[in-house]
Amino acid sequence: MSRRAVVWVAFALVHAMVIWLGFTGDHAASWDVDQLYRWWAGRTLSGQAIPGITEGWVYPILAHVPILLVGAVSPAIDYTLAWGLLVTAMDAAAFAVLVGRGRSRGRLSAAWFWLAAILALGGVGMFRLDAVTVPLAILGSLWLVGRPWLASVLLAVATWIKVWPAALLAAAVIAVRRRLVIVGGAVVVSVVAVAIVLVLGGGAHLFGFVGDQTSRGLQLEAPVSTVFVLMAMGGVPGAAIRYDEEIITFQVVGPGAHGVIAAMTPVLIVGMLAIAAMGAVKAWRGAGFAALFPPLAAALVLGFIVLNKVGSPQYFTWIIAPLVVGLVLRRRAWWRPAVLVLLTLAVTQLIFPFFYDAILVLVPAAVGLLVVRNVLLVALFAWVLVLLVRVPVPGRGTAARKGPAGSAAVESVPE
Repeated sequence: MSRRAVVWVAFALVHAMVIWLGFTGDHAASWDVDQLYRWWAGRTLSGQAIPGITEGWVYPILAHVPILLVGAVSPAIDYTLAWGLLVTAMDAAAFAVLVGRGRSRGRLSAAWFWLAAILALGGVGMFRLDAVTVPLAILGSLWLVGRPWLASVLLAVATWIKVWPAALLAAAVIAVRRRLVIVGGAVVVSVVAVAIVLVLGGGAHLFGFVGDQTSRGLQLEAPVSTVFVLMAMGGVPGAAIRYDEEIITFQVVGPGAHGVIAAMTPVLIVGMLAIAAMGAVKAWRGAGFAALFPPLAAALVLGFIVLNKVGSPQYFTWIIAPLVVGLVLRRRAWWRPAVLVLLTLAVTQLIFPFFYDAILVLVPAAVGLLVVRNVLLVALFAWVLVLLVRVPVPGRGTAARKGPAGSAAVESVPE
């Protein structure tokens, strides 16, 4: 059996396993899809209400596309199962492009990493909106050099489903020479998305998803919340875990929590701008795409997670796309961070859904698992930042190839 056939067999087995995990434990990992997404689809298709149009919503407008697509077929197929099959089909399309003819070691390494990451994170990585953005993000990142317009459109569509791919778009604008094409594709998609909302009369809710995120408290799993979880476990007065019925999530409170909540959005903005500025300096000094894009994209994505006051487990799917590209382009430089990513994802699955209830009642071993995961996450962020700082530029340990215009030539993603 060829290497290509083996990896496709593994693809089928991994996706079947993760779909099964979504149905175990009283649908704990797939609760959002099974309850919320099904409910949103039913209300929209029946004309009761359109989230994001007739009322506020936590997601951008194009998030309706997968939710309603699955809702349209759910009379024939269970909604949760249909969601798993949709994600599998989208993954298969991106996987086919990634693997290609199965002759590139970098692409096969990236494919095996992707499958391992899906299995390591488990059901929560598949049964969330984030799952449909990952294949779009991978395709867009792989096509940035050869098909920049299409790549930009895919990344912009993913952004209007779940905001995080904006980090990849930002990295692309910095690292790709044809920046105007990248910007143009994103603008076209954004204009269409905004026009849809306005035509349907939802102008008042156009950017409601931004306000909903910035007004949130400290979610239990976020790295910044770790100290408050430890305070609550230690019996510090005022420190506790609370359930927010409005946004259906657990948050932490404690001494100084309000100040931290107020500070986190500015910290996130400043941190992301600082990372982007670092990447821009590297690009201005002539760093090539293959060296610059993976660490810059990974740093921006991890910044979205580490510096965020929200830390849902599905966020960890975001790390997959930049690591896939890094392994395709420079697998020897990226295999060690890839191993750390897999470890972080595996611990995240242990936290949710398996030990989440134990964390809620502050069982020390379960809380320790959360602390370990967040330490791994911060370590990964620091590692990627170091990789970004060390990106070679002309005159600093590397001789850049020169293109027709005299600037450093962009390396393409190998087939």
